[in-house]
Amino acid sequence: MPRGRYALHDPHDRTPLAEEHFHCAPGPSGWRYVSQLTAPAGDHLGSVDLTLDVLGRPLRLELHAASWQVRGAALDGVTWVRTDPTGAHATEGNVRAHAFTGSSPAFLVATARLLRLTPSAAATRVRLVAFTDPVLAPRTVDQSWALVDRETHATDNGPLIVDAYQVTALDTGEQHTVHLAGDVVLSAPGVELEDLDSPPSDLG
Repeated sequence: MPRGRYALHDPHDRTPLAEEHFHCAPGPSGWRYVSQLTAPAGDHLGSVDLTLDVLGRPLRLELHAASWQVRGAALDGVTWVRTDPTGAHATEGNVRAHAFTGSSPAFLVATARLLRLTPSAAATRVRLVAFTDPVLAPRTVDQSWALVDRETHATDNGPLIVDAYQVTALDTGEQHTVHLAGDVVLSAPGVELEDLDSPPSDLG
């Protein structure tokens, strides 16, 4: 069960945004990721709780940020309920999309798990509902993912397979690279793995 800490920063000017303390593990239903986010000054910012099924689809998502809350799941595409800080109003949304995304590194692992790409496969298009900080506003995005490299590194705990994905935003054409090892993000725009107390889990 990997447990560690990501540093999140603005990918353009590297302004520190948050630290995400996480643990994750495969289980009977698929995979679960739980984290708490703190501001650089130490204040609590929110939390992420994501469970995937064996095919990588979101069984359950719960996000908290700035007193806003989102609960979602894969249902007729993806369906979610967003609640305001007072708790007086809740709005439901549904989009014919494949999964969710957001600022948490968990969503990069989840998308890779959903697509199950191989190095020889063509780029795959995926539609996601992104919840944007700080109020978890939903936005539908289209991306293209391709697995462009796979390397095996020798470690004290056995071989570590690192996958490099090229991710393209289809609305702007902007591209970036995401490096994953099992269920841990090694590097991505705005994400740095700063601490890891056990090896990544192999998600197959």
